[in-house]
Amino acid sequence: MWKKRMILALIAIFLSGITCFLIWQDNSIVVTRSQYVSPKLPDAFDGFTIVQISDLHNKSFGKDQQRLLRRVREIAPDIIVVTGDLIDRRRYDLDMAMTFIEGAVGMAPVYYVPGNHEALSGKYDVIRERLTQAGVTVLDDASVALKKSGGSIFLFGISDPDFYADGAAATARQLGAWSEADGFKILLAHRPELFSLYAENKVDMIFTGHAHGGQIRLPGIGGLFSPDQGFFPAYTSGSYQSVASTMFVSRGLGNSIFPFRVFNRPEVVAVTLRSTGAMKR
Repeated sequence: MWKKRMILALIAIFLSGITCFLIWQDNSIVVTRSQYVSPKLPDAFDGFTIVQISDLHNKSFGKDQQRLLRRVREIAPDIIVVTGDLIDRRRYDLDMAMTFIEGAVGMAPVYYVPGNHEALSGKYDVIRERLTQAGVTVLDDASVALKKSGGSIFLFGISDPDFYADGAAATARQLGAWSEADGFKILLAHRPELFSLYAENKVDMIFTGHAHGGQIRLPGIGGLFSPDQGFFPAYTSGSYQSVASTMFVSRGLGNSIFPFRVFNRPEVVAVTLRSTGAMKR
């Protein structure tokens, strides 16, 4: 009898441990900091810090999103970029997502591009209106110049292919229209699997999400599965380079269909720009 009780106790301890681990993995935010060095950057933008938020999926991080907002505040960003899937179309809660946005706009200018969940929600007009009213710059196939001390760089935003009947072909057309623009170019996009398309169109830096870090990360291998990339996806986390283009892929913050993250904690990405000219002084 005592052996049976011991086995049951051990099983209970094991299950409790697994539960605590999964809760921690889903809710403990990590900040990933990187530096990006380029001779194309104006000296005025040396030290300029960009925070990326992606794939929140209207997840809550404490009362009024305070744990997430605290992490962003600690970085002291110059701008905040949101690369899609702010909401989840299957359990839509725009108010929860907007709680983060309303806190973020008080820290730095916020720029946003929509993801596939916004496209498929059927409520994008409402989402866009709420974001605009909050003071967010929504970049639906649009661009803006960021100016500082006489220098400027360009921020481009591409809508998710799910907004268009011809999908990625529409993305290619829009990127082609921007490809000859002069100056340093940063692209906000949702999908990392289109990296070759971004690089072909001479984008210097790209911020993407969508892959959720591969959901389950295997040591020495990386992510297990990503939407639109399948098993063992190529682009899930960190930075990737192709010729003169560098893409940063956020592991995101929330979940969608699969409810757990394994060795894949929610992530805030922070990238500091460095100009080689300013570094030499």
